[in-house]
Amino acid sequence: MGEEAAAVAAMLRGKRAVVTGAGSGIGAGIAHAFVAAGAAVGVVDISAERVGRLANELDQLGARALACVADVTVEDEVARAVEAAANEFGGLDVIVANAGIQLFGQDAPVDELDADIWRRTIDVNLTGMFLTCKHGVRALLAEGGGSVICTGSPTGLRGSASRFHAYSTSKAGSFGLVRIMAADYASRHIRVNAIVPGFTDTPLVESIMRDDAARSRLLERIPLGRPGMPSEVAAVATFLASDLASYVTGATYVVDGGQLVL
Repeated sequence: MGEEAAAVAAMLRGKRAVVTGAGSGIGAGIAHAFVAAGAAVGVVDISAERVGRLANELDQLGARALACVADVTVEDEVARAVEAAANEFGGLDVIVANAGIQLFGQDAPVDELDADIWRRTIDVNLTGMFLTCKHGVRALLAEGGGSVICTGSPTGLRGSASRFHAYSTSKAGSFGLVRIMAADYASRHIRVNAIVPGFTDTPLVESIMRDDAARSRLLERIPLGRPGMPSEVAAVATFLASDLASYVTGATYVVDGGQLVL
């Protein structure tokens, strides 16, 4: 192992993490990155098939991984998943509130938006984040501190996702939650930060990736001229989870190829 690879492998050595929405996309990328950096990881997803497959992949890499099935909108399920990971690993140091949905073909401008689509989006993206943080922070407090990472979106910072009014609102709320948690828990040695992936090649945007015209329109607004990869978002999450980020809290780390500068 080269010096650079060895340094990466040591970044999270001894850390114990929970990642929600881990069954695919960015969540799976973060789980793989954490394992590569030396962490034990509880992977949480609503799909038993997806999260079981990921846990098996991580196990084959020699990692300590625990598959937890939970709907992040159901508090008892979130609490059980966090508790199971804490019991398995002897505590937790890192919580990644990543689970989210974007309802293509259903989300809409407010005058057209069905209230059930609004509620479903807010329930998963914002209430689910709150519940993950609620029970995750309790686990971190029991260990004397740790790191919380929440996944946001560029459209939560500016109106960049035309017609996705529920999704944009849910992601705007995530930044408010990050800021107030960072302020309130700093004295208790918990750091809270946001990562903001831009257009990233994941199953969430599969319909756009298959539509050449829509894909081209998006890429025209990205200075680096390509979609991001889950591993590129995961690299920033790994930094925020590590002791290298010991003086970083309340921050927003944008991983969008430069999209927000335009």
